[in-house]
Formats: sequence, C-alpha cells, structure tokens
Amino acid sequence: MFKETRTFFVNNRSVFSLGMVALMISSLGDLIAGVTLGTMSGTLELLPGLMILIPPAIGMRGNIFGALGSRLGTAMHIGTFEISFRKGGILRSNMESSLLLTLAMSVLMGVLASATCLLLGLESMSVEKLIFISVLGGILAGLVLILINIIVAGIGFRRNWDIDNISAPLITAAGDIVTLPMLFLSAIIVLNSPDFTILLFSIMFILVTIVLVGMAISKGTGEMRRIFVQSAPVLTLCILLDIVAGVTIEHQLEALVALPVLLVLIPPFLEDANALGGILTSRFSSLLHMGILEPGRAPGRVAMEKFAIIYIFALWVFTLLGISSYAVGLLLGLASPPLWEMVFLSLTAGLVTVTILNIIAYYVAVMTYRFSLDPDDHSIPLTSSAIDSVGAVALMVFIVIMGLSVG
Repeated sequence: MFKETRTFFVNNRSVFSLGMVALMISSLGDLIAGVTLGTMSGTLELLPGLMILIPPAIGMRGNIFGALGSRLGTAMHIGTFEISFRKGGILRSNMESSLLLTLAMSVLMGVLASATCLLLGLESMSVEKLIFISVLGGILAGLVLILINIIVAGIGFRRNWDIDNISAPLITAAGDIVTLPMLFLSAIIVLNSPDFTILLFSIMFILVTIVLVGMAISKGTGEMRRIFVQSAPVLTLCILLDIVAGVTIEHQLEALVALPVLLVLIPPFLEDANALGGILTSRFSSLLHMGILEPGRAPGRVAMEKFAIIYIFALWVFTLLGISSYAVGLLLGLASPPLWEMVFLSLTAGLVTVTILNIIAYYVAVMTYRFSLDPDDHSIPLTSSAIDSVGAVALMVFIVIMGLSVG
C-alpha cells in the first residue's frame, strides 16, 4: 500500500507542482475579485439589475476561455499545436471563435438578464444598457484573456509543460480579476453617457454580431465553424443557469450581511471549485482524445486516479481558503466566525462539492465524447455551471447547519 501511494505521488509530481502553483494564484485572484466587488456596492445601487449580470459574465469568461485553454492543451497532446497565426491554423481559429462567442453570448446575456428581471418583476435598467455593459465589458475582458491564453500556451509548449494542469486555474483567476473591473468600467460609461448614445451603440453591437456570426457560419474555417456551432447552445444553457445563480444571490444577500466575511468567502469558494473542475475536465478531454481513458459506464482506474488528485488539491485549497478569508476579514475589520469554523465550513462544503464535481465531470466528458461532440467545447462549460449551483447550495447548507446564518 505504501509503495503504491509513493508511486502515485512520484508519477504525478509535475501535476502537483504545477497545479499547486496555479491554484494558489487562482485563490489569490479570486479573493481580490471578492474584495473588489464589495467596494462597488454604490454602482450596483445606481444600476439595478447589474448584480444579476455579474455571475453569468464571470462564468462566461471562464467557460469560453477555459475551453480555449483545454483545446490548446489537447492540441499539444495529440501533436497538432503550433505557434502560428496563419489563417486556418489551430491557434488563430481558436482565437477567432472565442472572440466571436464572447460577442454573441454577451449580447444574449444582456437580453436574457433584462427578460429575467421583467418576468420576475425585479427593478432593472433598460435592456440596451444591459447589452452595452455586457458586450463592452465582455470584449475588453476577452482580449486580455486571449493574450493570457496565448502566453500560457506558448510558454507551456516551449517548456513541455502539461497546460491542462495550469490553464484552467490561471484563466479562472484572470477572468475574475479582469471581468469585474471591465464590467464596472462599462457601467461607469453608461452612467456618464446620454441614453441615446448607449442605444445607438447597443444597436450597433447587435448588428455587428449578426453579421459576424453569419460570416463565420457561411465562410469561416471548418474548425472555427465547428467550435461556434457546438459551443453556442451549451453556453446559452450556462448563461441561464448563472442568471438563476445571480437572482439567488441577490435574494440571499441581506441574510449574509450579518457576517460579511461569508460574502468574501463565496466568490473564491465557487471559483476555486471551478478551477478544480477545469483541471479535471481538461485532463479527461485530453485522455479521451488520446484513447487512454475508456468512456465506460463507470469510472475506471485512470479516472479514479484523477479523482484522487482533485481530492488532494481540494484538501489544500479549501483549507487555505478558509484561513485566507478569515485573515482578509480580520484586516478589513469585518465580522467573522472563529477561524476553525471558517476552515471547517470551507473544507467540508468544498469536499462535498468536489465529490459531486468528480461524478459530473466524468459523465459529461464521456457523454459528449460518445455523441461525437468535442469534450473541450462542452465539458468545461457544463461542469462549470453545474459547480456554481452545487457549490452555492453546499456552502449555504453548511452555513445553516453550523448556525452561521443567524449570526
């Protein structure tokens, strides 16, 4: 038993070393994002409905660009990746399809957020303002994340790194850090611009999106067309799920104000779970493409080994998250449960989330593969949105069980 355990850690030494560093950066970035959101409450009050847009906006950046990193990782594993921006090449086709998805999904996100507010009778800004904020913030964040993906892929390719273990955590953290400031920058522009100007730009965004999508489907490269057509329906479902999460957060926000540190914990908790899900789904995608992982009805030995790696990551990440959230609260003078309760809450809710995540990630990857759909384009977005729901429920359940919801 000891020999097998030692062999397991030796064989996966690079996975742990790269993954730990990437997850540490991700956790730090997620904490920064949580604190950033907390300092912008005034803007949220001036623009009702913006909070509902935030979860799907953050989730969409991770879904689109996390899948981009996964596809580039798969291309490296099967030997088709090259550092070239030639038309029709792997890198350029993936960049173009990711930016087009960002534009199209951002327009849709604004429309769906407005429709949700209307259906539920929630106060909201006009649909053109939601579209403007969503599209401008999405494109600005998307350009930054494209650059980060290229840098990670280029360095990983030259140094022979397995980017499946680093791209998801880094993109998750970068997406959180970049998306919120870009959204609020767009919101500030809305607050300081005439309504007619915002309306004109929103109409322009919609028309440009229609033209570019039409061109991509009719004249785009095969790889670009495939990525867009396969990804768009999945990403639409993810938007709907994340909008539901946004509405839920808005309704539950007042109950958490008594212990503000719990608000600091929630964003990094969900995003660290997403980072772990990204590592696992990227790995499953690559293994399926290489024929190493058999898409069986039940997880086999290879899948179980990957589950074990994720559990080891989770023990470290969620313990650190409980400690760091408490420390942030201490530094900012926020009311908080004792340190041991924060660690227990983060760790137990995290392990429950990871257990369900392992099952979801495996079967989503297997089912998409069996239906001849690219797991890179489906596994990460679907797993990510499912984690948002499962993680939020798990965290709230343990908050109630521990009696923290009553302060």
